[in-house]
Amino acid sequence: MQSDPTSQPLNTPEELRAIRTALQEGKNPLIVTNVPRWEDEAGVSRIINRRVLELEPLPTPAQVLSELSMPPSAQDLVASSRDEIRACLYGQDDRLLVIVGPCSVHDPAAALDYARRLSALARELSGELLIVMRVYFEKPRTTVGWKGLINDPDIDGSHQIRKGLLLARKTLLGVLNEGLPAATEFLEPTSPQYLADAVSWGAIGARNTESQIHRQLASGLSMPVGFKNATDGSVDAAVNGCFAAAQCHTFFGVDHLGRACAVETLGNPDCHVVLRGSSHGPNYDADSVAQAMRDIRKTMPADSAAAQGLIIDCAHGNCGKDEHREAQVARNIAARIASGERGIVGVMMESFIEGGNQPAAPLKSLVYGKSITDRCISWNDTQELLRGLARAVGERRWR
Repeated sequence: MQSDPTSQPLNTPEELRAIRTALQEGKNPLIVTNVPRWEDEAGVSRIINRRVLELEPLPTPAQVLSELSMPPSAQDLVASSRDEIRACLYGQDDRLLVIVGPCSVHDPAAALDYARRLSALARELSGELLIVMRVYFEKPRTTVGWKGLINDPDIDGSHQIRKGLLLARKTLLGVLNEGLPAATEFLEPTSPQYLADAVSWGAIGARNTESQIHRQLASGLSMPVGFKNATDGSVDAAVNGCFAAAQCHTFFGVDHLGRACAVETLGNPDCHVVLRGSSHGPNYDADSVAQAMRDIRKTMPADSAAAQGLIIDCAHGNCGKDEHREAQVARNIAARIASGERGIVGVMMESFIEGGNQPAAPLKSLVYGKSITDRCISWNDTQELLRGLARAVGERRWR
C-alpha cells in the first residue's frame, strides 16, 4: 500500500510513554507532550479527548480495496451467490441455505484449511444445500474479552487494527478463491466499507438487533441480512429490525475515501429473522417457529423475504453453547424438514476442524483448528450433519 502521512502512528513510543505518565499523574497529556495538535490550535485541548490515549489513522477503505482487490471471478461468485441466497429465502429455490463455519476466525490459515474442506463438500451437496461459509471477524462481548481478528489479530492485547483489517480481507478473498460464498456479522458500522463487497450474507447479532445504527446499516447493505432474536428471546426485536431496515434512511457514515458523510439508503427488502435461542432457553422447536412466523407476518409485507421463512441458528441459546447439543439440534431440524415442516429456509452451525474450544492465547500456543470463542462442532461431525440435512431436503422434495 502506498505510504502517506496517514499511514504512520500519531505518537512515537517516547510520546506514548509521556502520555501514560501524564495520565497517571492526572495531567493533560496533550499539553505535556508538546505535540502540535488541532485541539491546541482550536483552544479545546482541556475539554476533549481526556480519556483517549491515541488516535491512529487507518488506511481508507478505498486504499484497502484497491490494494487487495477482488478478481472478476470472485466478484461473479459474490453476485451469483447473493442471488441464490435470495432465491432460497423467497422459496424460488427449494435448497436449504446452510451458513456454517467457525464461531470466529482467529487463525486465517486454519480458516482457509476449513474452507478447502467445506468447498469440496459444498460441491458434493450442491443439489440440496446452498452452503455459505461463516467467516466472522468481529466478536461482540457481553462484558469484556477478545473482540475478534480485526480488533486484536495477535490475540495478545496489542490491538493492531490495521493488521487485522488487512488479514480479514485477505481471508475473505481466500475463501472466495476456494469457490465458497462468505457470511459475516457486522458489528462496527465502519468495517463494512472494508469488507462488505466480499460478503454474500450478513448478520445483525442478538445484542444489536434493536440498535438503530445497525438497522440503518442493514438498510444499505447489498446482500440479504439476518436479524437474530434478542438475547432475552424477543422475536419482535428482530421483526422490527427487518421492518426498519427495509425502509429508506439517512444517517452519519464514512465513505470509501474515509470522509464523514450523510448516507442515504434505499432500504433492504431481503432482511429476515434468525432464531438463536435466548437466556431463557431454545426456540428452534416447531411451535416456536410457527409462532415466530405468525408474528413476522403481522408486521412484514407478504412479499418480503422475512414473511417467507426464517433461519434457525443451531448454536448459542438453542444449544446452551454445547457442540454436542448443537449437533442434536441440527438432526432435529433435518427430521422436521424431511417430514415437510414449513417455515425453515436455512440453518446456521458453528463448526471448525477440531471440536470444542480453548482459551484465547497467542497463536503459536494454540491447538490448530480449534475455536477460541464458542464451542464448535468438529469437522468429522459436520460432514455427517450436512449430509443428513441434504438427505432431508431430498425427502422433502418427494413429499
